[in-house]
Amino acid sequence: MDIQIIITVVAGLLLAVAVVGTIVPVLPGSLLAIGTLLAWGWVLGGPAAWWCAGIGMALALVGWGASTVLTGRNLKQQQIPRGSIALAIALAVVGMFLIPVLGLFIGFAVGLVLGEYGRRRDFPAALRASGSALKAMGLGVLVEFGCAAMASSVWMIGVIAHFTTR
Repeated sequence: MDIQIIITVVAGLLLAVAVVGTIVPVLPGSLLAIGTLLAWGWVLGGPAAWWCAGIGMALALVGWGASTVLTGRNLKQQQIPRGSIALAIALAVVGMFLIPVLGLFIGFAVGLVLGEYGRRRDFPAALRASGSALKAMGLGVLVEFGCAAMASSVWMIGVIAHFTTR
């Protein structure tokens, strides 16, 4: 079997993990997609592989950046300090072990609400701020997922173009 075919199959599997990783934070997401596309373009070479790898990496980078900016901007607007975020992350890790699959999300949400309630001493205000931050995070995850999926689609176009012009 040709090494280019093996590399392409491995790249496809890694890109699938990367797309899922944008939703499941335990798995690497956009960073894995960028690394996979770079390695695939490097090994295969040729104009089709490099163009599609470059476009795919740009899409994954845009998604990764948009997710970070959307979430970070909303956390600043809601004036949520790092202490509340640290508590949310700690409870997310605990939740990940207590409740498989959904525990990470539930733990983060509960930790954020508790951190904000401890700081504000006003449960409705803490719930509003946390809810707004969680919505922004959800939108960021959705944008990152969409960009990683588009990067994978561009990669597939590159696979077809590379192997049909070979």
